[in-house]
This record gives sequence, structure tokens and C-alpha cells, in this order.
Amino acid sequence: MKRTILLAIIGLPVIFVLSSAAVPAQKRDPAISAMAREVSAKNIEATIRKLVSFGTRNTLSSQTDPNRGIGAARDWIYGEFQSMSNSCGGCLTVEKQTFTQPKATRIPQPVEITNIVATLRGTTDPDRVYVVSGHYDSMCNLDATDATCDAPGANDDASGVAVALELARVMSKRKFDASILFLAVAGEEQGLLGSTYFAKEAAEKKMNIEAMFTNDIVGGVTTYKNARDRQTIRVFAEGVPSNETEEEARTRRSVGGENDGPSRQLGRYIKEMADIYSPRFKVQLVFRRDRYGRGGDHIPFLERGFAAVRFTEPHEDYTHQHQSVKMVDGKQYGDTLEFVDFGYIANAARINLIALANLALAPAKPKNVTIVTGKLTNDTELKWDRSKDADLAGYEVVRRKTTDPFWTSSFRVPVDAQPVSDITEGRYSPTAVGFTLKEMSKDNYFFGVRAVDRRGHKSPVVFPRPGR
Repeated sequence: MKRTILLAIIGLPVIFVLSSAAVPAQKRDPAISAMAREVSAKNIEATIRKLVSFGTRNTLSSQTDPNRGIGAARDWIYGEFQSMSNSCGGCLTVEKQTFTQPKATRIPQPVEITNIVATLRGTTDPDRVYVVSGHYDSMCNLDATDATCDAPGANDDASGVAVALELARVMSKRKFDASILFLAVAGEEQGLLGSTYFAKEAAEKKMNIEAMFTNDIVGGVTTYKNARDRQTIRVFAEGVPSNETEEEARTRRSVGGENDGPSRQLGRYIKEMADIYSPRFKVQLVFRRDRYGRGGDHIPFLERGFAAVRFTEPHEDYTHQHQSVKMVDGKQYGDTLEFVDFGYIANAARINLIALANLALAPAKPKNVTIVTGKLTNDTELKWDRSKDADLAGYEVVRRKTTDPFWTSSFRVPVDAQPVSDITEGRYSPTAVGFTLKEMSKDNYFFGVRAVDRRGHKSPVVFPRPGR
């Protein structure tokens, strides 16, 4: 069903004939599809087998033994990133971020913790950063301080590290507008220590991290290989930002938005891109920060204001998580190789890649998006800063009913839309864009804005804050 809607761009009436069906799908970028096809289950298997071969990767295990322990794993991962960089002419900057963790609940004595960071620098907007991570430490039982027992950690979380490494291998051969940072952290099992240090440093340096993905337990445990939702991966995305101030909370309570924080928009974006590029392997978006009583390396990023999500398999087998390797009454316990599905992990990696590539090729999110609330009217006025991206084609205003989980309609705003006057100061501002939806009340819908480039790549949606 189609209907005619009258909209005004900067007070100039324009007639659009729009469908009331779903937001029109972005077309597939052949280059992204080609990258997704390059993801190799065999490479992922080789990575996981190597990480398991170190016996244990407990954060408190040996850092000097060349064959067993966290130090051997650390050096091998660093070497793999460095080898990839050598293959692409030094395109990756590979670093070890080491710090001394003082004594804490799961740290009986001070210990050095090292994150391995490989950065693929963007070409036109390098200060805009996207992070994909897994944690390379492991534990063998609920005592995270046991540094000597075997802790293969095939699923938790060699699978996530394998995703980060495989994405680095494939994506380092290409160029992207924004920077992509491939990260392997340690100290997760002791309380998210490595990721907390990284996120803290990033916040202090005011890094522009627009999105962070953590892959933790993405091994597709084989005991659930016949589950009905086997061809899915969960993406956990919080709604209310973890770092929300009391003033921001008051504003949110007054207008809604508990389902529209930056991480929730990121989750919607990942699902949208997966639906376009991956017709068989799907994203199961979960409107939660994480599972009950659990946490992952995205949380320190959330707590510092960065949009972040967690990727995890749809079913978890707890006999193969944080368990000593043993046989009890004929049942095998432990996080061993036989219980991970390398093909499933490859599919999880493809979903990561599809979303990351689209993000890093798309324009930056619009800034200072506001919905005008100073007028009693049945119209909806939106305004935002004009983007400076060289390949910008325009913007997309999206809409949904307040009870809908996903955006259902969209309206295109051309890149050369006339500038708006500054409503607060009454001044003409060539740096701003305005958009009015006539007879479409802001009280009845939620709206958002995103940027679109000439190749059709779209940024995540920005939910507007109320303004005058």
C-alpha cells in the first residue's frame, strides 16, 4: 500500500510518494560479499587448535614458558598479527599493551596482563574507530586462580580470538574509510581486566570508538548442533546506556528512548546488515546487556560511553565451560576441541565482518540530532549537523511506532537540502540540516536519522534528543 505524505525540507514543501512497508533494504556491496566468502573455517580451526595446544592460558600461568601458558599464547597471537601485516606491506600496526594488575579478588599477587592490538588505519576518516575482540585467557574451573590445570578454552574463548584473527586476515587486504582495531585481551576471567584497561585508556585519550564487538563463546557447541535455532547467533545490545547521567535519565523518562540507546541502535544495525547479506545464518537480537549473572568485555566499553555489543552462540553447554577436563559417569567435561563447530564459528565471523565492513565504509553517524519540542504542533521537526563526508549522498530519516522493535519506514533527505535557521538564536546556519514531517506527530512515533554515502552504505541510526 502506498500513500502520499507531505514533508517540508527547510520549510519548502516537497511531495514524496512513499511505501508504508519496511525500510527499503540497502543493496549488497559486492566487495563485502567477496570478503565474507573469504572467511575460512579451516583457518579458524587451525587458530583454535594452536591456542588449545598451549595447555592453559590462565592469566596467572607462565609468561616465559615457550610452549605452555598465557605468555606462549600472547606471543603467538602477536606473531600472527605481525605476519598478516608483513603480507599487506605493513598495513597493520601491531602492539602489545601491557600493564601491571595489582592484587585483587581473583589476582592473588600483582601480575602483568597484555592486550594484543592490531590496527588497520582508515583512509579518509582514520580517527573514527571500530573494535572487534575476543579474550585469549582461559580457566579450567570456577577457581580462576588455578594456573596449573589444563584449561583448553576452545570455545571460551579461543573461538572469539579466532574470529578477530580471521577478520584481520581478510580485511587487512582492503581499505576502509574508518579504522578497524582487532583486539585480543587477557584477564577476562579475572574480572574483565584487559578490556577495562583498554577502554579506560581509550576514554582518557578521547578515542572516537563508534562501535565495539566482543565475540565470547561463539563456538557453536556441538551438543546443540540439532537445535531449531542453530543457524543464528545472539547479539546482546543494551537499551539504556550504562553510563547514563541522572539528567539524561530524566530526559529519557520524559520522552521515551529506553529502547534506543546507541548500543541498541548498533544491534539493530548488525541485524539489518545480516538480513541483507546472510539469508541463511541470522542474528538473534537480544534486548539485554548480557546473560543473567554473566558479563563480557563489551561492558567496560559500555560503562565509558562507547556503543558495544556481545556475540554469543544461541545455546550454551555449561559442562563445557569453566570445567576441568574429566570424564564423569561416561560424560566428558571440559572446554575441548571436540565440542566446537568450526563451520559455525566461520558463520559468526562472517556476520561480524558484514557489519564491520559496512560501518567502516559508511559515513560517520550524524551529530547533534535533535527533535524540536518547543512548539505545540502535529508536525515533527528534526535537525542535525551537516556531515562533512566527501562521498555523502544524503540522509535517511527513519520512523517506527512506539511499540515496534525495528524501524519500519524511511524518508530520504538529499545531500543538498537547504540549511536551517538556528531555532534557538534565530541565525542562519549553513552547517545544519532540517527536516519536517507534516501531520506526523512526534508523540505517536519514534524517529531517527542516519547518513548514506553514494555507494549506499548507511551509518547506524541516531536517536534524537529533545531540543528547541
